[in-house]
Amino acid sequence: MATRRGFGNLRKLPSGNWQARYTGPDSAWHNAPITFRTKADAEGWLGAERKLISSEMWTPPAARKAAGKIRPMTFGEYAPVWLRGRKVKGEPLKPKTKDGYRDSLDLHILPTFEDVALRSITREMVDDWYERMDPTFPTARARAYALLRTILGTAVEHDLIDGANPARVRGGGSVKRKHDPRPATPAEVASIAAELPEHRRLMIGLAAWCGLRYGEITELRRKDIDVKNKEIRLRRGVTWVRDPENPGRYIAVVGDVKSDAGQREVPIPPHLVTAVREHLLEHTQPGKDGLLFPARGGGHLRGTVFNGEADDIDPDTDEVVRRGWGWYAARQRADRPDLHFHDLRHTALSRLAEAGATAAELLAFGGHSDAAVAMRYQHAASERLHDLAGRLSKMAGN
Repeated sequence: MATRRGFGNLRKLPSGNWQARYTGPDSAWHNAPITFRTKADAEGWLGAERKLISSEMWTPPAARKAAGKIRPMTFGEYAPVWLRGRKVKGEPLKPKTKDGYRDSLDLHILPTFEDVALRSITREMVDDWYERMDPTFPTARARAYALLRTILGTAVEHDLIDGANPARVRGGGSVKRKHDPRPATPAEVASIAAELPEHRRLMIGLAAWCGLRYGEITELRRKDIDVKNKEIRLRRGVTWVRDPENPGRYIAVVGDVKSDAGQREVPIPPHLVTAVREHLLEHTQPGKDGLLFPARGGGHLRGTVFNGEADDIDPDTDEVVRRGWGWYAARQRADRPDLHFHDLRHTALSRLAEAGATAAELLAFGGHSDAAVAMRYQHAASERLHDLAGRLSKMAGN
């Protein structure tokens, strides 16, 4: 569909890109040498051409391209534009996701590709870059490759790269799981909670028995807790991202929970209700918007503050040289130094599966949208059933 303007014409192509053209001083039509991702970009090009005509320095765009006066866009110029406009399912990127992409670009991708023209990036260049990345950090390498592949794929779609996507490393974006979480036992959960200050203990229960994420827990407010109906209403979460005005500083950003499915009502197990009620009375900020787990200064509790430090142990005597504090020390004293805080969520879902929850119930409880996640917990429950069946055989004397 063509759009008439005071100067030049714009036309949206079936690909979604925009084509721009105008009538020059020579009374001939002149097309932009490339198509544009957005209408605003196409309008910007027309504006620049109009200024050239006004300055009497104009020559046909095709002649300028042939003379090399139109420099091809580099990866370093394109990547920030891609990041600003990137959407997933029509929605802008979450702040923490955008932060992670910036880190991958700055640390792993731009040092190699920043000054390289998009059209000059070849499969061989990408293969060589991937091989030179440190294999001892497989997750960072996989994420960087997946990001590079996606950015170059978008450039191909917008006709900024000729031919196929040059990022074609087989399996480059996948990584074997390094941490295989082992659910915490009820005794371990209780032990870890007991090692924390009273105003932090409920965090362990909400993660291990309600399956809440850290960002969901630290954004909980009085209005989200319905003690009468034994329910937690989850609508928001908090993440920590770089301050745009001070990249060395991180700020809390409150947003919607991880996905649409993450908006849910989570039942509070009966054995946890008393602890929730007492925490609301003794440790929660006043008012309906009061945080359940505020930081000392009154804002959101940062993960680094909650984590603390593990005990410093003398390797020769096994004696505590310096006593630690927080999550790291508590899990160490419970003899579970391998346990990540997110593993408590895994613990809750595993126990729920063992209790007989269906895939649909696991999805609803955990706020997942991918059925494959629920099947992972059901598989664990299936293994538990086989173990129980073996015990039955022992009871039968076989």
